Amino acid sequence: MTARIIDGKALAKKLRESYKQRVSRLAENNVTPGLAVILVGENPASQVYVRNKIKACEECGVLSREHVLPADVSQTEVLALISRLNEDPTIHGILVQLPLPAHIDNRAVLEAISVHKDVDGFHLYNVGGLVVGNTVFPPCTPYGVQLLLETTGIDVAGKNACVIGASNIVGKPMALMLLQKEATVTICHIKTQELAQHTIIADILVVAAGKPNLIVPQMVKTGAVVIDVGINRLPDGRVVGDVDFEGVREKASWITPVPGGVGPMTVTMLIENTLRSAEMFQGKGEGINSFE
Repeated sequence: MTARIIDGKALAKKLRESYKQRVSRLAENNVTPGLAVILVGENPASQVYVRNKIKACEECGVLSREHVLPADVSQTEVLALISRLNEDPTIHGILVQLPLPAHIDNRAVLEAISVHKDVDGFHLYNVGGLVVGNTVFPPCTPYGVQLLLETTGIDVAGKNACVIGASNIVGKPMALMLLQKEATVTICHIKTQELAQHTIIADILVVAAGKPNLIVPQMVKTGAVVIDVGINRLPDGRVVGDVDFEGVREKASWITPVPGGVGPMTVTMLIENTLRSAEMFQGKGEGINSFE
C-alpha cells in the first residue's frame, strides 16, 4: 500500500480563487475585507509568517494593515492599539502574531480582541465555543485540517482518532473538532507513556508535536489517515514534519506532505475567517460553514 497524498497546496489555491469572487461581491456593497496584523519585536520566524499572511491577503483582494511595534512596547500600548482596531469599521479581522515578548501577557492581549474580529480563533469565547459547537471563528490550523479531511471524502464519524500534541493552538481545538464530528478521540502529549499503544489503533492520526520523525511506520495502523501538522527545520536546511513521511506513506491510506500539506491551509483559513467576518458585517453571512 502506498498512501495517497492530501494536497493542501492545491486545495488552498482553489479556495483562494473562490475568495476573489466573494471579495467582488463584498465590493458591490462598498465593503473591503480588512485584516490588521500586529507584530511585536523582530523575531525572524514571526516576520516570515507575517509576510506570508500579508502576501496571501493581497492575492485574494483582502486589505491588510501591518502594525509593527518595538520589542519593548508596553502591554498597555498593545491593548490600546487593539481597542482602536476593535472600533475601526474597515477592519474585520485582528491577528496578533505569537509569540509575544515575555513581559506581555498573551492571554490578556488575545482576549482584548473583539470576538467578532478574532479571526485566529484564539479568544476564550471562540475556544470555549468549540466545546458546545457555537464558536464564531474556529482556530485556523485545525479548521484547515478539518477541511482537508472533508474535501478528501474522509468520514471521521465512529473512527478512532489520535491527536499528538495538546497545545491551545492546534491539539486541543483539533480534538474538539474531531469529537464534534463523532470521532472517538485520544489526546497524547509530551508526558504520554507508550505513545505507540495509542497511535497504532488510530484510524485518523493528527501529529502536532514539533519533533522530527516522532511517528515511524511501526507506530501506524495499516490504512490509517495521517495528518502531519509539524514544521521542523533540520540542520541541513530541509523542512520536515513530525512523521517519517517516506516510511509511513507505505502503510497509510492518506497522508499530508510537509511542506505542502497543512501549512497552506492555515493561512487560507485565516482569509476565510476574515471574509466571513466581513460578510457578517454586511449581513450576508456567506462562507464554507455557518457559525450562527
